[in-house]
Amino acid sequence: MKLEALLFDVDGTLADTERDGHRVAFNQAFAEAGLDWEWSVDLYEQLLAVTGGKERILHYLDNYNTEFNRPQQLKEFIADLHKSKTRHYTDLLNTGAIPLRPGVLRLLKEARQAGLRLAIATTTTPANVSGLLKNTLGEEGESWFEVIAAGDIVPAKKPAPDIYTYAMEQMNLPAEACIAFEDSENGILASHGANLKTIITVNGYTVGHDFSGAVIVLDSFGEPDQPFKVIAGDAFNKTYLDIELVKQLQEKK
Repeated sequence: MKLEALLFDVDGTLADTERDGHRVAFNQAFAEAGLDWEWSVDLYEQLLAVTGGKERILHYLDNYNTEFNRPQQLKEFIADLHKSKTRHYTDLLNTGAIPLRPGVLRLLKEARQAGLRLAIATTTTPANVSGLLKNTLGEEGESWFEVIAAGDIVPAKKPAPDIYTYAMEQMNLPAEACIAFEDSENGILASHGANLKTIITVNGYTVGHDFSGAVIVLDSFGEPDQPFKVIAGDAFNKTYLDIELVKQLQEKK
């Protein structure tokens, strides 16, 4: 079936947001709340096994900080922490500290020029997506995407396929007409669960993940003067990801 839409994960895929963005914002929120919690780079790598910020805080308390005296209203306590974290993260985005990864802007522009439809499918909150898109694509950045499926819009987060299924339902498209872009094992489990062919672009946190079934695994989308490295799969002699290569990968049997 002819390719009609590109569905993008956000954190780690469009931008390297995790280590120097979300992690820093979590720590700022903890400090603001008077907590002595500190999520190091190494600890955060382990916490990334859990998708969703509120879920990640609970996982931390359940497995890494079991001595913490939990408040009675734990759910509200975590929600408030996460709200504070989102504010700090948005402030970081507004400083321009988190750029798009190599090749992302070029690929998005090519897709629009080719008449392809774009969507976001992410577990991060809508405010985080909005902040990133506005600060990297401009005030009109959000309008580039027909659907922005984010946060708690579906109850089950990645690795569940629900967020991708939701996005495709909103676009009235079958999986065969789409391709997904991911960076993590939880991400590809979600996209594959929705029967989507998937292009992987790894980052420092996910380079060792299992990407079985991906149509290709790259270190980045690459640029004409900044070639990507193919970790697994066939790039058809290309040195960077363009729409022609995306279509070839989507059509590959």
